[in-house]
Amino acid sequence: MEGKKLVLTGESWQTLELHIKGFDMFYRGEYEEGADDLRTALSGAGIEVDYMPCHMAPNEFPESSNTIGQYDTVILSDVGYNTLAVPTKSFTEFKRTPNRLDLLDAYVEAGGSLLMIGGYMSFQGIKGEGGYHKSTVEDILPVTMEPFDDRVECSEGVVPEVIDSDHAITEDLSEEWPYFLGYNQVTPDEDSKALVEVNADPLLVVGDHGDGRVAAFTSDCAPHWGPPAFTEWEQYSDLWTNIITWLVDGDA
Repeated sequence: MEGKKLVLTGESWQTLELHIKGFDMFYRGEYEEGADDLRTALSGAGIEVDYMPCHMAPNEFPESSNTIGQYDTVILSDVGYNTLAVPTKSFTEFKRTPNRLDLLDAYVEAGGSLLMIGGYMSFQGIKGEGGYHKSTVEDILPVTMEPFDDRVECSEGVVPEVIDSDHAITEDLSEEWPYFLGYNQVTPDEDSKALVEVNADPLLVVGDHGDGRVAAFTSDCAPHWGPPAFTEWEQYSDLWTNIITWLVDGDA
């Protein structure tokens, strides 16, 4: 995978806490990122990763075919529809800006690739606030999303089942996977292929969009849904490398 380049958008959050101590109170803020394990896995395979946290995406997500065309793959992970659909220049300065979701569609149609990874702001997400149902991104991806909160929380842990071990992504992976603590519930499109399931729902679905390839991984690449049992799995790097390899130039 030497020479391949992708942009990973999402996997960051800011927390504002209110501390009350009797009569007195104060606020505490914190910024965190959840992309380290995935970035390490991909970089270790020789893939160049441009990381764009959620707060940077409104201003810096590609707005031209030349900019997005430098990437072999775009990954959206736990970043909501509004972050991409409402650039700061449009919201605060009332300026017309390119439709970045249409740009993403044209990019994949022309031979690029897209991977969405699950989370509270992926697919339809918590309280439906991921917001991708009926969007251009849903049209691109190989799945149909629910019109409401699509989370399936599995505090007891749920273990995936590989249902297609002959695919280029899964053929060298173990059929014994670690557990997950939840996922987004979606339905595979008719012309797509589900490779791994969890609770009889799809965990990994792949397909084509125009001349490009697309994939949906419905659980998380990091905690909390992807616990240390997953991020420390000996085949964690193999899984993500195989997905990107297939998206970019792998065998069908």
